[in-house]
Amino acid sequence: MSLITRLTYVLPHRFLSSLARKLAYSQRPALKQWLIDTVTQKFNVNLAEAAEPNPTAYPSFNAFFTRALKPGARTPDADPRALLMPADGHISQCGRIVDGRIFQAKGQSFSATELLGSEADATPFADGSFATVYLSPRDYHRVHMPWTGTLRETVHVPGRLFSVGTDAVANVPRLFARNERLVCHFDTDFGPMVQVMVGALLVSGVETVWGGVEIPAYGNAITRKDYRGQGITLERFAEMARFNYGSTVIVLLPKDVATLNPALGAETPVQLGQALALRKTP
Repeated sequence: MSLITRLTYVLPHRFLSSLARKLAYSQRPALKQWLIDTVTQKFNVNLAEAAEPNPTAYPSFNAFFTRALKPGARTPDADPRALLMPADGHISQCGRIVDGRIFQAKGQSFSATELLGSEADATPFADGSFATVYLSPRDYHRVHMPWTGTLRETVHVPGRLFSVGTDAVANVPRLFARNERLVCHFDTDFGPMVQVMVGALLVSGVETVWGGVEIPAYGNAITRKDYRGQGITLERFAEMARFNYGSTVIVLLPKDVATLNPALGAETPVQLGQALALRKTP
């Protein structure tokens, strides 16, 4: 375990993330430009594919970090049976949910019940499949829909804000079930589908297309919002949410609805729109 990962056990997670939020939204020209230039150079950000390629045109670091892509920069897989990769980044892990548990790394796992906040929410995904996608600071930070779905409910689960980098994932037990997260439940033509927006150290917020800022405000109790009957349907490949700073999205699918793309494995680089899984014939 690295020194940085060890330190995250004792660091004031929410204070640091709140400070990061203030910096990210600052419109002080010198500060925001220094942040943008530092990240662009350190992480080799490809601004040529951004809708706004000029790094000085962004009013804040957050505007840069949540930048849109120019039309055509990402396209959905042409096979209409393909469930789509929800984000740019790389696969942390993917596979079957075995005995209600989701593999994390190096013998680490956590339960779907812990991740989603209740046993009832986890039951439809027993023996289903999952994909955990890590978004690095260089990546496009908007998360899109793998398949068309109607929003049923969101669950804000409070928690810690550990780093979700490779070392932390390998060494912090049950990391994704301990970090603060927003669980988004959708109803689809094959049944339920979940996308979990997992917060992380210095992640200054999660925003959804239907509700705006969801994290923060940080909370201490599980908060549920019922969207049934409101007709919030998002099409396959449509934007769903975004991270203000990098983090992780986890997709859960029920048993026997789709076969994960066999080319995917731990550390596989991925792009929004490529095939995550192939829908089985009903």
